[in-house]
Amino acid sequence: MTDTTPREEPPLSTARVAALLVEVGELRAANEQLERAMASRAVIDQARGMVMALAPCTSERAWDLLVDVSQRCNIKLRDVAAALVATTKEEALPAPVRQELRQALRRLHPADRR
Repeated sequence: MTDTTPREEPPLSTARVAALLVEVGELRAANEQLERAMASRAVIDQARGMVMALAPCTSERAWDLLVDVSQRCNIKLRDVAAALVATTKEEALPAPVRQELRQALRRLHPADRR
């Protein structure tokens, strides 16, 4: 016959409780960072798809184009992507992003400028 009586666990030391609280805090911070990254990634992927449709190119070329615009404007990639996606809701693309995007598209297909 097995004993199903719950065993009492020894109490945790103050140091162990403190260590567990630190670990919980670190895990919460990592979880929040991952959630932000996933949300940013979705917007970036939408913008990437828009670039691929606008200037027929590969996914990698669209990524490179968005990174290039981000670096030249000194604006985070997720913010460039969000601004591009927002144009689908009748929001204007900020002038620096619009200008750099236009130039990046020209660099992507230089033969089409003629």
